[in-house]
Amino acid sequence: MKTLIAAYSGVLRGERRAKAARSESSSGRSVLSREGSGRWGTGSSILSALQDLFSVTWLNRSKVEKQLQVISVLQWVLSFLVLGVACSAILMYTFCTDCWLIAVLYFTWLAFDWNTPKKGGRRSQWVRNWAVWRYFRDYFPIQLVKTHNLPTTRNYIFGYHPHGIMGLGAFCNFSTEATEVSKKFPGIRPYLATLAGNFRMPVLREYLMSGGICPVNRDTIDYLLSKNGSGNAIIIVVGGAAESLSSMPGKNAVTLKNRKGFVKLALRHGADLVPIYSFGENEVYKQVIFEEGSWGRWVQKKFQKYIGFAPCIFHGRGLFSSDTWGLVPYSKPITTVVGEPITIPKVEHPTQQDIDLYHSMYMEALVKLFDKHKTKFGLPETEVLEVN
Repeated sequence: MKTLIAAYSGVLRGERRAKAARSESSSGRSVLSREGSGRWGTGSSILSALQDLFSVTWLNRSKVEKQLQVISVLQWVLSFLVLGVACSAILMYTFCTDCWLIAVLYFTWLAFDWNTPKKGGRRSQWVRNWAVWRYFRDYFPIQLVKTHNLPTTRNYIFGYHPHGIMGLGAFCNFSTEATEVSKKFPGIRPYLATLAGNFRMPVLREYLMSGGICPVNRDTIDYLLSKNGSGNAIIIVVGGAAESLSSMPGKNAVTLKNRKGFVKLALRHGADLVPIYSFGENEVYKQVIFEEGSWGRWVQKKFQKYIGFAPCIFHGRGLFSSDTWGLVPYSKPITTVVGEPITIPKVEHPTQQDIDLYHSMYMEALVKLFDKHKTKFGLPETEVLEVN
């Protein structure tokens, strides 16, 4: 606005100079010359003012979009960490107020709806297409890379690696439409599997189910792979809590050698295995790594054994500045590459030999996928995927 006012003042000064020139000069040529120079000065001033205004507007818009991206990521992080506990506390408090009927009605509904997550939940295309997820995607940014077609006549188990701290790439790519997973794999319904305990939390369970997230337990996977038709893809973060404990920038390591349960499930249902590697997943948070044998690692393992998750001491950037610490992840690119499906026969009672065979095939395919794409996403040719 100040720029436009300055330009307008220049217009008035130009007009006054032109009038003075006409009254003082007796030469018509002189008058025309001065009027012409006044007009050219006025036009250039307005053009310069508009250019400055558009430049300032673009910069402001860019800052607003960046803040929206930060807020969109932070709301998911806070939902993941505290939404379930907070809503449980609020509902319990509501029991002690005049609004107790609301809590009674919700818990009645919760009891009636308890087994819905085990049957795939209630996905909402409206929620999956929220604009907030596009801001979430652009913050890092996150990209989904397809390498092969997936026939809709088959069911699939996707193995997602690595876990990272929160599996942000897994969530964005398969629980939202921000990276257009449904367009890249038409006819495939992705179900991201997470801890079953999350679905015992009021309100959080509804939020998770709306994105197509389901419990990572045998009952749910059996249902989706046997009673839900074909074209289902269950995404399992194979390394789980154990893998998250070793997550740190610059490290490409997966926990896989002794993780064979997902292979057994694939054999029992004849579901194809699809290896996935997410480059950059470990770069978005920094973590305090406790050495084996330390008291910190002992506490983490006890939590993992009895509760199902391992508490991590981690940090990202602050809400308003990347130079401070906070819960907002660092804006590092995450590129999720979906590999070639491994055809798995249906074996109702697979032997350990069967499981070991296809598990070794899966590990080999994952390493090949990593080696093929690592240089495209900033890693040196000498980088090796560590398989633990």
